[in-house]
Amino acid sequence: MTVTGPQITIFAILLVLLILLVWGRWRYDVAAFLALLASVLLGVVPAENAFYGFGHPATVTVAAILVLSRTLASSGATDWIGRLVTRNSDRPAGQIGLLSFLGAGLSAFMNNIGTLGLLMPVALQAAVKSKRPAAPLLMSLSFGSILGGLVTLIGTPPNIIIAAYRGEVSGTPFGLFDFAPVGLATALAGVAFIALIGWRLVPSAGKPGGAGDELFDIEGYVTEVRVPKDSKLVGETLAELDRLSADIDALVIDVIRGSRRFPGSMTTLPLEAGDILKIEAGPENIERFLAGLGVELAGVSKGANTDKAKLLDFTDRTLTEAVVAQGSRLEGRVVGSLRLFRSRGVALLAVSRQGKPFRGRLTSFRLRVGDVVLLHGDAERLPEAVSAAGCLPLLQRDLSFGQRRYAAAVAAIFGFAIALTAFGLVPIQIALGLAVAAVVVTGILPVRELYQGIDWPVVVLLGALIPVGGALQSTGATTLIAESILTLTHGFSPVVVLALIMIVTMTMSDVLNNAATAVVMAPIGVAIADRLNVASDPFLMAVAVAASCAFLTPIGHQNNALIMGPAGLKFGDYWRLGLPLEVLVVAVSLPMILWVWPL
Repeated sequence: MTVTGPQITIFAILLVLLILLVWGRWRYDVAAFLALLASVLLGVVPAENAFYGFGHPATVTVAAILVLSRTLASSGATDWIGRLVTRNSDRPAGQIGLLSFLGAGLSAFMNNIGTLGLLMPVALQAAVKSKRPAAPLLMSLSFGSILGGLVTLIGTPPNIIIAAYRGEVSGTPFGLFDFAPVGLATALAGVAFIALIGWRLVPSAGKPGGAGDELFDIEGYVTEVRVPKDSKLVGETLAELDRLSADIDALVIDVIRGSRRFPGSMTTLPLEAGDILKIEAGPENIERFLAGLGVELAGVSKGANTDKAKLLDFTDRTLTEAVVAQGSRLEGRVVGSLRLFRSRGVALLAVSRQGKPFRGRLTSFRLRVGDVVLLHGDAERLPEAVSAAGCLPLLQRDLSFGQRRYAAAVAAIFGFAIALTAFGLVPIQIALGLAVAAVVVTGILPVRELYQGIDWPVVVLLGALIPVGGALQSTGATTLIAESILTLTHGFSPVVVLALIMIVTMTMSDVLNNAATAVVMAPIGVAIADRLNVASDPFLMAVAVAASCAFLTPIGHQNNALIMGPAGLKFGDYWRLGLPLEVLVVAVSLPMILWVWPL
Protein backbone atom coordinates (compact mmCIF):
# COMPACT_ATOMS: atom_id res chain seq x y z
CA MET A 1 0.00 0.00 0.00
CA THR A 2 1.47 3.30 -1.12
CA VAL A 3 0.76 6.32 1.04
CA THR A 4 0.37 9.59 -0.87
CA GLY A 5 1.16 13.11 0.25
CA PRO A 6 -2.49 14.19 0.64
CA GLN A 7 -3.16 11.07 2.75
CA ILE A 8 -0.26 11.90 5.05
CA THR A 9 -1.59 15.45 5.32
CA ILE A 10 -5.14 14.46 6.30
CA PHE A 11 -3.83 11.85 8.76
CA ALA A 12 -1.60 14.49 10.37
CA ILE A 13 -4.51 16.93 10.64
CA LEU A 14 -6.73 14.28 12.23
CA LEU A 15 -3.96 13.26 14.64
CA VAL A 16 -3.51 16.85 15.80
CA LEU A 17 -7.30 17.20 16.09
CA LEU A 18 -7.46 14.05 18.21
CA ILE A 19 -4.71 15.38 20.50
CA LEU A 20 -6.51 18.72 20.86
CA LEU A 21 -9.84 17.05 21.64
CA VAL A 22 -8.33 14.74 24.26
CA TRP A 23 -6.24 17.57 25.72
CA GLY A 24 -9.35 19.68 26.16
CA ARG A 25 -7.47 22.98 26.34
CA TRP A 26 -9.59 24.32 23.48
CA ARG A 27 -13.27 23.55 23.10
CA TYR A 28 -14.05 20.90 20.48
CA ASP A 29 -15.72 23.33 18.05
CA VAL A 30 -12.62 25.55 18.01
CA ALA A 31 -10.38 22.52 17.46
CA ALA A 32 -12.61 21.29 14.62
CA PHE A 33 -12.68 24.71 12.94
CA LEU A 34 -8.88 24.91 13.10
CA ALA A 35 -8.73 21.44 11.51
CA LEU A 36 -10.99 22.68 8.70
CA LEU A 37 -8.83 25.75 8.07
CA ALA A 38 -5.67 23.61 8.08
CA SER A 39 -7.28 21.23 5.58
CA VAL A 40 -8.07 24.13 3.24
CA LEU A 41 -4.66 25.77 3.56
CA LEU A 42 -2.86 22.47 2.98
CA GLY A 43 -4.96 21.68 -0.08
CA VAL A 44 -6.91 18.58 1.00
CA VAL A 45 -10.23 20.46 1.12
CA PRO A 46 -10.97 22.76 -1.85
CA ALA A 47 -11.54 26.36 -0.80
CA GLU A 48 -14.92 26.44 -2.53
CA ASN A 49 -16.07 23.49 -0.37
CA ALA A 50 -14.71 24.81 2.92
CA PHE A 51 -18.05 25.80 4.41
CA TYR A 52 -20.52 23.55 2.67
CA GLY A 53 -20.79 21.57 5.92
CA PHE A 54 -22.66 24.46 7.55
CA GLY A 55 -25.46 24.07 5.03
CA HIS A 56 -25.38 20.29 5.08
CA PRO A 57 -28.71 18.56 5.83
CA ALA A 58 -27.22 16.93 8.94
CA THR A 59 -26.15 20.30 10.39
CA VAL A 60 -29.51 21.92 9.64
CA THR A 61 -31.39 18.96 11.13
CA VAL A 62 -29.37 19.05 14.36
CA ALA A 63 -29.94 22.81 14.76
CA ALA A 64 -33.69 22.46 14.15
CA ILE A 65 -34.15 19.59 16.61
CA LEU A 66 -32.26 21.57 19.26
CA VAL A 67 -34.69 24.49 18.85
CA LEU A 68 -37.74 22.22 18.98
CA SER A 69 -36.41 20.32 22.01
CA ARG A 70 -36.07 23.56 23.94
CA THR A 71 -39.56 24.65 22.88
CA LEU A 72 -41.08 21.35 23.99
CA ALA A 73 -39.48 21.66 27.41
CA SER A 74 -40.30 25.35 27.91
CA SER A 75 -43.93 24.92 26.87
CA GLY A 76 -44.66 22.66 29.83
CA ALA A 77 -45.60 19.81 27.48
CA THR A 78 -43.61 17.38 29.62
CA ASP A 79 -44.51 18.63 33.11
CA TRP A 80 -46.36 15.42 33.96
CA ILE A 81 -43.05 13.56 34.06
CA GLY A 82 -41.93 15.22 37.27
CA ARG A 83 -45.10 14.34 39.09
CA LEU A 84 -44.93 10.76 37.80
CA VAL A 85 -41.38 10.18 39.04
CA THR A 86 -41.73 11.81 42.44
CA ARG A 87 -44.90 9.81 43.15
CA ASN A 88 -43.05 6.55 42.48
CA SER A 89 -40.11 6.67 44.86
CA ASP A 90 -40.73 3.68 47.11
CA ARG A 91 -38.10 1.33 45.69
CA PRO A 92 -34.76 2.42 44.16
CA ALA A 93 -34.95 -0.07 41.27
CA GLY A 94 -38.44 1.09 40.34
CA GLN A 95 -37.55 4.76 40.67
CA ILE A 96 -34.35 4.41 38.65
CA GLY A 97 -36.06 2.23 36.06
CA LEU A 98 -38.89 4.72 35.61
CA LEU A 99 -36.54 7.71 35.38
CA SER A 100 -34.16 6.09 32.90
CA PHE A 101 -37.09 4.73 30.86
CA LEU A 102 -38.69 8.17 30.64
CA GLY A 103 -35.32 9.69 29.75
CA ALA A 104 -34.90 7.14 26.97
CA GLY A 105 -38.43 7.73 25.69
CA LEU A 106 -38.05 11.50 25.54
CA SER A 107 -34.58 11.45 24.00
CA ALA A 108 -35.87 9.37 21.11
CA PHE A 109 -37.48 12.60 19.85
CA MET A 110 -35.64 15.29 21.83
CA ASN A 111 -32.01 16.26 22.10
CA ASN A 112 -30.22 14.16 24.74
CA ILE A 113 -29.04 17.24 26.63
CA GLY A 114 -32.51 18.78 26.55
CA THR A 115 -33.90 15.59 28.05
CA LEU A 116 -31.26 15.60 30.79
CA GLY A 117 -31.88 19.27 31.55
CA LEU A 118 -35.59 18.59 31.88
CA LEU A 119 -35.30 15.53 34.12
CA MET A 120 -32.22 16.34 36.22
CA PRO A 121 -34.18 18.51 38.71
CA VAL A 122 -36.75 15.72 38.94
CA ALA A 123 -34.02 13.17 39.70
CA LEU A 124 -32.46 15.37 42.38
CA GLN A 125 -35.76 16.04 44.10
CA ALA A 126 -36.56 12.33 43.95
CA ALA A 127 -33.23 11.62 45.65
CA VAL A 128 -34.06 14.08 48.42
CA LYS A 129 -37.57 12.72 48.89
CA SER A 130 -36.40 9.11 49.08
CA LYS A 131 -33.28 10.03 51.13
CA ARG A 132 -30.99 8.30 48.66
CA PRO A 133 -27.76 9.56 47.05
CA ALA A 134 -28.16 11.34 43.74
CA ALA A 135 -25.30 9.61 41.88
CA PRO A 136 -27.15 6.40 40.88
CA LEU A 137 -30.20 8.38 39.74
CA LEU A 138 -28.22 10.89 37.70
CA MET A 139 -25.92 8.35 36.04
CA SER A 140 -28.89 6.12 35.22
CA LEU A 141 -30.73 9.12 33.76
CA SER A 142 -27.72 10.19 31.70
CA PHE A 143 -27.09 6.72 30.30
CA GLY A 144 -30.80 6.09 29.72
CA SER A 145 -31.22 9.29 27.73
CA ILE A 146 -28.18 8.38 25.62
CA LEU A 147 -29.66 4.95 24.91
CA GLY A 148 -33.00 6.46 23.91
CA GLY A 149 -31.30 8.51 21.21
CA LEU A 150 -30.56 5.29 19.33
CA VAL A 151 -34.23 4.73 18.46
CA THR A 152 -34.93 7.40 15.83
CA LEU A 153 -33.17 9.46 13.20
CA ILE A 154 -33.53 12.64 15.27
CA GLY A 155 -32.59 11.08 18.61
CA THR A 156 -28.88 11.83 18.42
CA PRO A 157 -26.48 13.65 16.04
CA PRO A 158 -24.62 10.45 14.97
CA ASN A 159 -27.88 9.02 13.58
CA ILE A 160 -28.47 12.21 11.59
CA ILE A 161 -24.90 12.14 10.27
CA ILE A 162 -25.07 8.47 9.33
CA ALA A 163 -28.42 8.92 7.58
CA ALA A 164 -27.15 11.88 5.57
CA TYR A 165 -23.95 10.03 4.64
CA ARG A 166 -25.95 7.05 3.39
CA GLY A 167 -27.88 9.47 1.19
CA GLU A 168 -24.59 10.71 -0.29
CA VAL A 169 -23.20 7.25 -1.08
CA SER A 170 -26.39 5.43 -2.10
CA GLY A 171 -28.84 8.17 -3.01
CA THR A 172 -31.32 7.22 -0.25
CA PRO A 173 -30.82 8.34 3.38
CA PHE A 174 -32.04 6.32 6.32
CA GLY A 175 -35.63 7.12 7.29
CA LEU A 176 -36.95 8.40 10.60
CA PHE A 177 -37.65 4.97 12.06
CA ASP A 178 -35.04 2.89 10.22
CA PHE A 179 -32.95 2.97 13.40
CA ALA A 180 -35.85 1.75 15.56
CA PRO A 181 -35.53 -2.07 15.35
CA VAL A 182 -31.89 -2.09 16.47
CA GLY A 183 -32.07 1.03 18.62
CA LEU A 184 -35.22 0.04 20.50
CA ALA A 185 -33.95 -3.45 21.34
CA THR A 186 -30.63 -2.01 22.52
CA ALA A 187 -32.26 0.77 24.54
CA LEU A 188 -34.72 -1.56 26.27
CA ALA A 189 -31.99 -4.03 27.16
CA GLY A 190 -29.77 -1.23 28.45
CA VAL A 191 -32.48 0.41 30.55
CA ALA A 192 -33.50 -2.97 32.01
CA PHE A 193 -29.88 -3.69 32.95
CA ILE A 194 -29.49 -0.26 34.56
CA ALA A 195 -32.70 -0.60 36.58
CA LEU A 196 -32.12 -4.17 37.79
CA ILE A 197 -28.35 -4.38 38.24
CA GLY A 198 -26.39 -1.45 36.85
CA TRP A 199 -27.33 1.26 39.35
CA ARG A 200 -25.78 -0.82 42.14
CA LEU A 201 -22.41 -0.47 40.41
CA VAL A 202 -22.42 3.33 40.63
CA PRO A 203 -20.00 4.67 43.29
CA SER A 204 -21.81 6.02 46.39
CA ALA A 205 -24.81 3.81 45.59
CA GLY A 206 -24.39 2.19 48.97
CA LYS A 207 -24.06 5.40 50.96
CA PRO A 208 -27.04 6.58 52.99
CA GLY A 209 -28.97 9.36 51.37
CA GLY A 210 -29.19 12.80 52.86
CA ALA A 211 -32.26 14.35 54.34
CA GLY A 212 -33.61 17.85 54.33
CA ASP A 213 -33.34 20.28 51.47
CA GLU A 214 -29.69 19.72 50.51
CA LEU A 215 -29.47 18.24 47.05
CA PHE A 216 -25.84 17.24 47.08
CA ASP A 217 -23.67 15.13 49.33
CA ILE A 218 -21.40 18.00 50.36
CA GLU A 219 -20.79 19.71 53.67
CA GLY A 220 -21.77 23.05 52.23
CA TYR A 221 -20.61 25.78 49.93
CA VAL A 222 -17.74 28.14 50.62
CA THR A 223 -18.56 31.77 49.92
CA GLU A 224 -17.12 35.15 50.81
CA VAL A 225 -18.82 37.99 52.67
CA ARG A 226 -17.54 41.46 53.57
CA VAL A 227 -17.86 43.28 56.88
CA PRO A 228 -19.14 46.80 55.98
CA LYS A 229 -18.28 49.93 57.94
CA ASP A 230 -21.65 50.14 59.65
CA SER A 231 -21.77 46.47 60.63
CA LYS A 232 -22.31 45.53 64.26
CA LEU A 233 -19.47 43.03 63.86
CA VAL A 234 -16.79 45.75 63.58
CA GLY A 235 -14.62 45.45 66.68
CA GLU A 236 -16.14 42.13 67.72
CA THR A 237 -13.98 39.01 67.95
CA LEU A 238 -14.48 35.77 66.08
CA ALA A 239 -15.55 34.25 69.39
CA GLU A 240 -18.37 36.81 69.62
CA LEU A 241 -19.27 36.11 65.97
CA ASP A 242 -19.61 32.42 66.88
CA ARG A 243 -21.96 33.36 69.71
CA LEU A 244 -24.08 35.63 67.52
CA SER A 245 -24.37 32.92 64.84
CA ALA A 246 -24.90 30.02 67.22
CA ASP A 247 -28.25 29.13 65.62
CA ILE A 248 -26.78 29.27 62.10
CA ASP A 249 -24.90 26.23 60.87
CA ALA A 250 -22.02 28.16 59.28
CA LEU A 251 -18.28 27.86 59.82
CA VAL A 252 -15.83 30.75 59.42
CA ILE A 253 -12.80 29.24 57.66
CA ASP A 254 -10.59 32.30 57.15
CA VAL A 255 -10.52 36.05 57.61
CA ILE A 256 -8.84 37.93 54.75
CA ARG A 257 -7.57 41.41 55.54
CA GLY A 258 -5.78 43.00 52.61
CA SER A 259 -2.96 40.62 51.70
CA ARG A 260 -3.05 38.85 55.08
CA ARG A 261 -5.02 35.72 55.94
CA PHE A 262 -6.05 34.70 59.46
CA PRO A 263 -7.45 31.26 60.30
CA GLY A 264 -11.01 31.07 61.61
CA SER A 265 -9.66 29.34 64.73
CA MET A 266 -8.19 32.66 65.99
CA THR A 267 -11.15 33.34 68.26
CA THR A 268 -9.53 36.47 69.78
CA LEU A 269 -9.10 38.22 66.42
CA PRO A 270 -11.16 41.45 66.33
CA LEU A 271 -12.98 42.11 63.07
CA GLU A 272 -12.40 45.28 61.07
CA ALA A 273 -14.41 47.05 58.38
CA GLY A 274 -13.54 45.60 54.98
CA ASP A 275 -12.58 42.17 56.30
CA ILE A 276 -13.54 39.29 54.02
CA LEU A 277 -14.98 36.27 55.83
CA LYS A 278 -14.80 32.91 54.08
CA ILE A 279 -17.71 30.88 55.43
CA GLU A 280 -18.79 27.32 54.76
CA ALA A 281 -22.49 26.59 54.98
CA GLY A 282 -25.44 25.09 53.16
CA PRO A 283 -27.49 27.33 50.84
CA GLU A 284 -30.18 28.28 53.37
CA ASN A 285 -27.65 29.04 56.11
CA ILE A 286 -25.62 31.28 53.81
CA GLU A 287 -28.74 33.38 53.32
CA ARG A 288 -29.42 33.47 57.06
CA PHE A 289 -25.82 34.52 57.73
CA LEU A 290 -26.09 37.39 55.25
CA ALA A 291 -29.46 38.56 56.49
CA GLY A 292 -28.88 38.22 60.23
CA LEU A 293 -25.35 39.48 60.86
CA GLY A 294 -25.15 42.69 58.88
CA VAL A 295 -22.61 41.52 56.31
CA GLU A 296 -22.69 41.81 52.52
CA LEU A 297 -21.63 39.75 49.55
CA ALA A 298 -17.94 40.17 48.82
CA GLY A 299 -18.63 40.24 45.08
CA VAL A 300 -20.85 43.35 45.22
CA SER A 301 -19.15 46.42 43.90
CA LYS A 302 -18.83 49.14 46.51
CA GLY A 303 -19.79 51.81 44.04
CA ALA A 304 -22.80 50.09 42.52
CA ASN A 305 -25.32 51.26 45.09
CA THR A 306 -28.41 50.34 43.06
CA ASP A 307 -27.19 46.85 42.25
CA LYS A 308 -25.96 46.45 45.79
CA ALA A 309 -29.38 47.28 47.19
CA LYS A 310 -30.97 44.75 44.88
CA LEU A 311 -28.52 42.04 45.81
CA LEU A 312 -28.88 42.54 49.54
CA ASP A 313 -32.65 42.91 49.66
CA PHE A 314 -33.98 39.53 50.78
CA THR A 315 -37.64 40.27 50.07
CA ASP A 316 -39.05 37.87 47.47
CA ARG A 317 -35.58 36.48 46.85
CA THR A 318 -34.45 32.90 46.73
CA LEU A 319 -31.48 30.60 46.24
CA THR A 320 -31.05 28.17 43.41
CA GLU A 321 -28.39 25.79 42.24
CA ALA A 322 -27.47 25.30 38.58
CA VAL A 323 -24.89 23.32 36.65
CA VAL A 324 -22.59 24.88 34.05
CA ALA A 325 -23.47 23.26 30.72
CA GLN A 326 -21.39 22.83 27.57
CA GLY A 327 -21.31 26.12 25.69
CA SER A 328 -22.46 28.11 28.73
CA ARG A 329 -21.44 31.74 28.90
CA LEU A 330 -19.79 30.87 32.21
CA GLU A 331 -17.59 28.11 30.81
CA GLY A 332 -13.90 29.02 31.10
CA ARG A 333 -14.67 32.34 32.83
CA VAL A 334 -13.19 33.48 36.12
CA VAL A 335 -15.88 34.26 38.70
CA GLY A 336 -14.37 37.67 39.43
CA SER A 337 -14.78 38.73 35.79
CA LEU A 338 -18.48 37.87 35.50
CA ARG A 339 -20.87 40.73 34.80
CA LEU A 340 -23.69 38.59 33.46
CA PHE A 341 -25.82 38.46 36.61
CA ARG A 342 -25.36 42.00 37.91
CA SER A 343 -27.96 43.63 35.64
CA ARG A 344 -30.51 41.03 36.75
CA GLY A 345 -29.87 41.55 40.45
CA VAL A 346 -28.41 38.05 40.83
CA ALA A 347 -25.34 37.15 42.86
CA LEU A 348 -23.11 34.10 42.46
CA LEU A 349 -22.51 33.07 46.07
CA ALA A 350 -20.46 29.91 45.78
CA VAL A 351 -19.41 26.99 43.60
CA SER A 352 -18.72 23.30 44.00
CA ARG A 353 -16.88 20.84 41.77
CA GLN A 354 -17.50 17.09 41.81
CA GLY A 355 -19.60 17.46 44.94
CA LYS A 356 -16.97 19.37 46.94
CA PRO A 357 -17.06 23.09 47.80
CA PHE A 358 -14.29 25.29 46.44
CA ARG A 359 -12.24 26.64 49.37
CA GLY A 360 -9.98 29.13 47.63
CA ARG A 361 -10.68 32.74 46.65
CA LEU A 362 -13.97 32.66 44.77
CA THR A 363 -13.04 35.59 42.53
CA SER A 364 -10.14 33.59 41.04
CA PHE A 365 -12.11 30.38 40.40
CA ARG A 366 -12.32 29.40 36.72
CA LEU A 367 -15.61 27.67 35.89
CA ARG A 368 -15.89 24.58 33.73
CA VAL A 369 -18.62 22.21 32.51
CA GLY A 370 -20.22 20.28 35.36
CA ASP A 371 -19.50 22.85 38.09
CA VAL A 372 -22.45 23.65 40.35
CA VAL A 373 -23.07 27.33 41.11
CA LEU A 374 -25.18 28.69 43.95
CA LEU A 375 -27.13 31.77 42.84
CA HIS A 376 -29.16 34.26 44.87
CA GLY A 377 -31.68 36.62 43.34
CA ASP A 378 -35.24 37.64 42.68
CA ALA A 379 -37.49 34.57 42.56
CA GLU A 380 -39.05 35.66 39.25
CA ARG A 381 -35.87 36.76 37.49
CA LEU A 382 -33.57 33.99 38.66
CA PRO A 383 -34.79 31.41 36.08
CA GLU A 384 -34.19 33.97 33.32
CA ALA A 385 -30.64 34.57 34.59
CA VAL A 386 -29.92 30.83 34.71
CA SER A 387 -31.19 30.42 31.15
CA ALA A 388 -29.24 33.43 29.87
CA ALA A 389 -26.05 32.01 31.38
CA GLY A 390 -26.59 28.72 29.55
CA CYS A 391 -26.83 26.72 32.79
CA LEU A 392 -29.24 23.96 33.77
CA PRO A 393 -31.31 24.52 36.93
CA LEU A 394 -31.07 21.79 39.55
CA LEU A 395 -34.12 22.61 41.63
CA GLN A 396 -37.61 21.47 40.75
CA ARG A 397 -39.35 24.58 42.04
CA ASP A 398 -41.80 24.64 39.18
CA LEU A 399 -41.55 22.39 36.17
CA SER A 400 -43.72 24.64 34.04
CA PHE A 401 -40.92 26.68 32.49
CA GLY A 402 -43.14 28.26 29.89
CA GLN A 403 -46.71 29.08 29.10
CA ARG A 404 -48.78 25.96 29.70
CA ARG A 405 -51.48 26.95 27.19
CA TYR A 406 -49.02 26.30 24.35
CA ALA A 407 -48.15 22.73 25.39
CA ALA A 408 -50.75 21.05 23.15
CA ALA A 409 -49.91 23.29 20.19
CA VAL A 410 -46.18 22.55 20.43
CA ALA A 411 -46.82 18.82 20.67
CA ALA A 412 -49.15 18.98 17.64
CA ILE A 413 -46.65 20.93 15.52
CA PHE A 414 -43.82 18.59 16.43
CA GLY A 415 -46.02 15.54 15.77
CA PHE A 416 -47.02 16.91 12.38
CA ALA A 417 -43.36 17.35 11.42
CA ILE A 418 -42.63 13.77 12.48
CA ALA A 419 -45.58 12.55 10.39
CA LEU A 420 -44.38 14.43 7.31
CA THR A 421 -41.04 12.69 7.59
CA ALA A 422 -42.42 9.27 8.53
CA PHE A 423 -44.65 9.17 5.42
CA GLY A 424 -41.83 10.36 3.18
CA LEU A 425 -43.58 13.56 2.14
CA VAL A 426 -40.61 15.88 2.80
CA PRO A 427 -37.00 15.38 3.97
CA ILE A 428 -36.41 15.53 7.72
CA GLN A 429 -34.55 18.87 7.60
CA ILE A 430 -37.46 20.50 5.73
CA ALA A 431 -40.08 19.05 8.10
CA LEU A 432 -38.24 20.24 11.18
CA GLY A 433 -37.58 23.60 9.53
CA LEU A 434 -41.32 24.00 8.96
CA ALA A 435 -41.95 23.13 12.62
CA VAL A 436 -39.45 25.76 13.77
CA ALA A 437 -41.08 28.34 11.50
CA ALA A 438 -44.51 27.40 12.87
CA VAL A 439 -43.59 27.88 16.54
CA VAL A 440 -42.00 31.25 15.71
CA VAL A 441 -44.79 32.59 13.47
CA THR A 442 -47.50 31.60 15.96
CA GLY A 443 -45.64 33.37 18.77
CA ILE A 444 -45.07 30.20 20.80
CA LEU A 445 -41.32 30.75 20.57
CA PRO A 446 -40.35 34.45 20.79
CA VAL A 447 -37.95 35.50 18.04
CA ARG A 448 -35.48 36.74 20.63
CA GLU A 449 -35.27 33.20 22.03
CA LEU A 450 -35.05 31.45 18.66
CA TYR A 451 -31.34 30.73 18.79
CA GLN A 452 -30.96 30.26 22.55
CA GLY A 453 -31.78 26.55 22.34
CA ILE A 454 -29.13 25.80 19.71
CA ASP A 455 -25.94 24.20 20.98
CA TRP A 456 -23.72 26.25 18.69
CA PRO A 457 -20.49 24.36 19.47
CA VAL A 458 -22.11 21.17 18.11
CA VAL A 459 -23.32 22.98 14.98
CA VAL A 460 -19.85 24.44 14.36
CA LEU A 461 -18.29 21.03 15.01
CA LEU A 462 -20.49 19.40 12.37
CA GLY A 463 -20.08 22.22 9.86
CA ALA A 464 -16.29 22.07 10.22
CA LEU A 465 -15.80 18.30 10.26
CA ILE A 466 -18.09 17.31 7.39
CA PRO A 467 -15.65 18.72 4.79
CA VAL A 468 -12.73 17.15 6.71
CA GLY A 469 -14.56 13.82 6.60
CA GLY A 470 -15.03 14.31 2.88
CA ALA A 471 -11.27 14.80 2.54
CA LEU A 472 -10.75 11.36 4.05
CA GLN A 473 -12.56 9.92 1.06
CA SER A 474 -11.25 12.22 -1.68
CA THR A 475 -7.62 11.55 -0.69
CA GLY A 476 -8.17 7.79 -0.50
CA ALA A 477 -7.42 7.75 3.23
CA THR A 478 -10.56 5.78 4.07
CA THR A 479 -9.59 3.08 1.56
CA LEU A 480 -6.13 2.93 3.09
CA ILE A 481 -7.55 2.53 6.61
CA ALA A 482 -10.02 -0.09 5.39
CA GLU A 483 -7.25 -2.11 3.75
CA SER A 484 -5.17 -1.93 6.94
CA ILE A 485 -8.05 -3.23 9.06
CA LEU A 486 -8.79 -6.01 6.58
CA THR A 487 -5.13 -7.01 6.57
CA LEU A 488 -5.21 -7.31 10.38
CA THR A 489 -8.42 -9.36 10.24
CA HIS A 490 -7.51 -11.48 7.23
CA GLY A 491 -9.32 -14.80 7.30
CA PHE A 492 -11.94 -13.65 9.80
CA SER A 493 -15.67 -13.57 9.11
CA PRO A 494 -17.25 -10.23 8.11
CA VAL A 495 -19.22 -10.51 11.36
CA VAL A 496 -15.96 -10.33 13.33
CA VAL A 497 -14.89 -7.30 11.30
CA LEU A 498 -18.27 -5.66 11.99
CA ALA A 499 -17.85 -6.30 15.73
CA LEU A 500 -14.35 -4.81 15.57
CA ILE A 501 -15.68 -1.68 13.88
CA MET A 502 -18.24 -1.32 16.69
CA ILE A 503 -15.60 -1.68 19.39
CA VAL A 504 -13.19 0.77 17.73
CA THR A 505 -15.97 3.32 17.18
CA MET A 506 -17.21 2.99 20.75
CA THR A 507 -13.69 3.45 22.10
CA MET A 508 -13.19 6.56 19.98
CA SER A 509 -16.51 7.97 21.14
CA ASP A 510 -15.43 7.61 24.78
CA VAL A 511 -12.68 10.19 24.23
CA LEU A 512 -14.05 12.21 21.28
CA ASN A 513 -17.33 13.94 20.60
CA ASN A 514 -19.86 11.40 19.30
CA ALA A 515 -20.64 13.49 16.21
CA ALA A 516 -16.94 13.74 15.34
CA THR A 517 -16.59 9.99 15.73
CA ALA A 518 -19.52 9.37 13.36
CA VAL A 519 -18.09 11.74 10.73
CA VAL A 520 -14.73 9.94 10.77
CA MET A 521 -15.92 6.33 11.06
CA ALA A 522 -18.86 6.33 8.59
CA PRO A 523 -16.71 6.46 5.43
CA ILE A 524 -14.30 3.90 6.92
CA GLY A 525 -17.19 1.51 7.57
CA VAL A 526 -18.47 1.86 3.99
CA ALA A 527 -14.98 1.38 2.55
CA ILE A 528 -14.53 -1.85 4.54
CA ALA A 529 -17.95 -3.12 3.39
CA ASP A 530 -17.00 -2.43 -0.22
CA ARG A 531 -13.70 -4.32 0.17
CA LEU A 532 -15.51 -7.27 1.72
CA ASN A 533 -18.13 -7.11 -1.04
CA VAL A 534 -20.97 -7.01 1.53
CA ALA A 535 -23.79 -4.53 2.19
CA SER A 536 -22.72 -1.24 3.73
CA ASP A 537 -25.89 -0.67 5.78
CA PRO A 538 -24.87 -3.02 8.64
CA PHE A 539 -21.58 -1.13 8.98
CA LEU A 540 -23.33 2.24 8.99
CA MET A 541 -25.77 1.01 11.63
CA ALA A 542 -22.91 -0.36 13.71
CA VAL A 543 -21.13 3.01 13.57
CA ALA A 544 -24.36 4.85 14.48
CA VAL A 545 -24.99 2.70 17.56
CA ALA A 546 -21.37 2.64 18.72
CA ALA A 547 -20.74 6.36 18.21
CA SER A 548 -23.68 7.23 20.44
CA CYS A 549 -22.81 4.82 23.26
CA ALA A 550 -20.07 6.63 25.19
CA PHE A 551 -20.34 5.43 28.78
CA LEU A 552 -16.76 5.02 30.03
CA THR A 553 -15.77 8.66 30.62
CA PRO A 554 -17.37 12.03 31.38
CA ILE A 555 -15.84 13.55 28.23
CA GLY A 556 -17.39 11.18 25.68
CA HIS A 557 -20.87 12.69 25.91
CA GLN A 558 -22.04 16.05 27.23
CA ASN A 559 -24.64 14.38 29.44
CA ASN A 560 -21.90 12.57 31.33
CA ALA A 561 -20.00 15.81 31.90
CA LEU A 562 -23.12 17.62 33.13
CA ILE A 563 -23.93 15.13 35.89
CA MET A 564 -20.37 14.97 37.19
CA GLY A 565 -20.71 17.93 39.57
CA PRO A 566 -24.26 17.40 40.85
CA ALA A 567 -23.62 13.68 41.41
CA GLY A 568 -20.18 14.19 42.99
CA LEU A 569 -18.62 11.75 40.51
CA LYS A 570 -14.96 11.40 39.57
CA PHE A 571 -13.47 10.69 36.15
CA GLY A 572 -12.85 7.04 37.00
CA ASP A 573 -16.36 6.38 38.33
CA TYR A 574 -18.10 6.01 34.98
CA TRP A 575 -16.54 2.77 33.76
CA ARG A 576 -18.00 0.72 36.61
CA LEU A 577 -21.45 0.91 35.06
CA GLY A 578 -20.28 2.04 31.63
CA LEU A 579 -18.09 -0.94 30.76
CA PRO A 580 -20.68 -3.69 31.32
CA LEU A 581 -23.26 -1.49 29.60
CA GLU A 582 -21.05 -1.10 26.51
CA VAL A 583 -20.49 -4.89 26.43
CA LEU A 584 -24.27 -5.36 26.62
CA VAL A 585 -24.82 -2.86 23.80
CA VAL A 586 -22.51 -4.81 21.49
CA ALA A 587 -24.02 -8.15 22.54
CA VAL A 588 -27.58 -6.99 21.81
CA SER A 589 -27.14 -4.65 18.85
CA LEU A 590 -24.77 -6.79 16.77
CA PRO A 591 -27.19 -9.72 16.23
CA MET A 592 -30.05 -7.26 15.76
CA ILE A 593 -28.09 -5.45 13.04
CA LEU A 594 -27.32 -8.73 11.29
CA TRP A 595 -30.99 -9.74 11.48
CA VAL A 596 -32.55 -6.45 10.35
CA TRP A 597 -29.73 -5.37 8.00
CA PRO A 598 -28.15 -8.60 6.73
CA LEU A 599 -24.69 -8.62 5.19
